[in-house]
Parts: sequence; C-alpha cells; structure tokens
Amino acid sequence: MIYLDANATEPLRPQARDVMLAALDLTGNPASAHRAGRAARAVLDRARRVVADLLGVSTENCVFTSGGTEANVLAVRGLGQGRRLLLGATEHDAVRQAPPADADVEWIAVTPDGQLDLADLERKLVAGEGDAFVCVMLANNETGVIHPIAEIARLCRKAGARLHVDAVQGVGRLPVDIATLGADSLALSGHKFGGPKGAGALVLAGESAVVLPPVQAGGGQERGRRGGTPPLPAIAGLAAALDVAVNEGRDLSPMRDRLEAVARENGAVVCGQGAPRLGNTSCLALPGLRRDSQLIALDLAGFCVSTGAACSSGKVTGSHVLHAMGQDDLADYAIRVSLPWNVTEADVDSFIEAYARLAERHKNA
Repeated sequence: MIYLDANATEPLRPQARDVMLAALDLTGNPASAHRAGRAARAVLDRARRVVADLLGVSTENCVFTSGGTEANVLAVRGLGQGRRLLLGATEHDAVRQAPPADADVEWIAVTPDGQLDLADLERKLVAGEGDAFVCVMLANNETGVIHPIAEIARLCRKAGARLHVDAVQGVGRLPVDIATLGADSLALSGHKFGGPKGAGALVLAGESAVVLPPVQAGGGQERGRRGGTPPLPAIAGLAAALDVAVNEGRDLSPMRDRLEAVARENGAVVCGQGAPRLGNTSCLALPGLRRDSQLIALDLAGFCVSTGAACSSGKVTGSHVLHAMGQDDLADYAIRVSLPWNVTEADVDSFIEAYARLAERHKNA
C-alpha cells in the first residue's frame, strides 16, 4: 500500500510516538497538586511552550482542543459572538457549519484559481452594518491553494474586523507566525503534520490572555476557555510532531510538479494550478471518469488517495470548493493526491505509472 492522503491525516512521526508512549506512563492529572499531578503538568506546560513559541504567541494564548474542528468552532462562536460572519466560499465544513443557526453569515467569493476575492471581501466589509468576524483558511484542503492572508488581514484591520485563520492544512507545511499573518486567532490540528488524532489548538494573538467564552464548559481547564481533562499523550505528540515538521521543512513540490506534469499529459486538469499552493497537494480532474471510479481503481492498485475532505468524501454532491471556483464541470471528476511527510520518489513513480494506466483505460473505453 502507498499512502497518498496526507491532507486527511499524516502518518504518525516517530518522535511523536516516543513522547506519547512516555506520557502514557504518567498517572497524574495535570490539575492535581501532588507529585504525580505536577509531573503530568510539566509535560503539558512543555508542550504548550513548544507550540506557542513555534507559532509566535504567548503560552497563555495557546488553548488545547480535541482538533481543528473544535478550535474553529471555539473561535467562531466565541470570538465571533455578536458579530456578522464573513466566511470564505471554499472553507472546510468545520467553519461552514460552525455558526449558530441565528448568525448573520455572508460568503466571500473566490477567484477561478481558488484564492479569496479581495475585492469582494472589501465590498462586504464596507457594505455591512456592525463589526465583522472574517474566517479564511490559510491553505485549502482540496486544492492546496494558499490565500493571501497578510493582505486579507490588512483589509480586516482597516475595517475594524477580526480575522480567524483555519491553518489546519498550513501549519507544519508553511512558515506560520500569527503576527506575520496578522490574524487574531488561528486553528491547527496535530494529525495534519504527523501528530496523533485527537489533539489540536486555537492560538490567539496578544500579549495578555485573551478572554474567550467557552463552547465546552467544565472544570476551568485552559484558563476557563475549554473544559475537560487534557489528553496528555495526544498533546505531547502534537508538540513533538510540530517541532519536527517546522524544523525539517521538507519541500515536496518537485515531486508534486512531476506528478502533475504526467497527469496533464494524460488528460487531467490540475485545479487551482494558477495560484500559490501547498507543495504536497494536487487536485486532479479527469473529465468523464467519475471520482469514485478513480478512487476505487487506484485503491485496488494499492494507492490511498481521496475525493476531497475526509469528513465529506462520502457525499453524493461534487466538491463545493470546485463549485465555488466556477469549475462545476470538473467537480464530479476530481480526486486529491496529497503527499505525506515520508513519501519517497519511488512512491510517486509508482503512482504516476498507475494513474497513466487508469487514464489510458478511460481513453480507450
């Protein structure tokens, strides 16, 4: 089996596994005052310090969550409370489904290459009444398209709006510093950069602890912003994986480019090709051959790829991302190939051969 579905989840990094196994042996609750509790608390504090330092925030403003979805919901329903919400049209369902039923929601258009339409954002910031809360992902999970966050932040500041960035696909693959981006908050998820499933974080800009109404109340953990005993092994693994991902900085774009060149030679369309993209992500549409048929054929050939977001790949409708980009004719024929941190040249060579055979069979059918 060759695993090429990193945007759904990355393989666990050995460094994360090692610290998780060590943390599993700790009995204490980080909130307990005795020796066992203090030992657990030291692991939690160390993990928080690593994440905060790597993303350019104070430790007080690093809130651990169960993953990217919870981090996004916490931001939208907490920081966005009482504001009109402006959401990018290609956002992940974790953001699209986060607003309460009675929220005032507007959708920001994207250009045909998948980047946020800055002119449309500016119009909506100026035209609406009341303060806005803008949500834009750093990099799209289906196409890999990278949004111009710094410019988006400038427009938000000018209009007095807050900016939340869903950086789940970008953290660990791109240089990410919340001050450089200009965001007010940023969501990440450990399993997207080689950590375990079940741990994520919402990081907040500012020197002092930002007040954030909790979505999940409880015993006052995370400075009252997210209740519940923290999953210590998962959090420790998240921090270890992030440290490796950021400092390793492996560039996968040469392999991606080679893969895409062969795909185009065999009739595929690379969606979002004109925009800056993640170096590991290819959205390949093969007109006339449905995405589920491609997925099955490639799975039988030994390759794990996807038809879009892992949480929505079973839906009958085509990609909302491609529809928003005006590529309705391709939405039912696109698969996503996302290279993991441990991919090899041989893996890519094997996929290229299998994809070429698939396209040839389709052409001759």
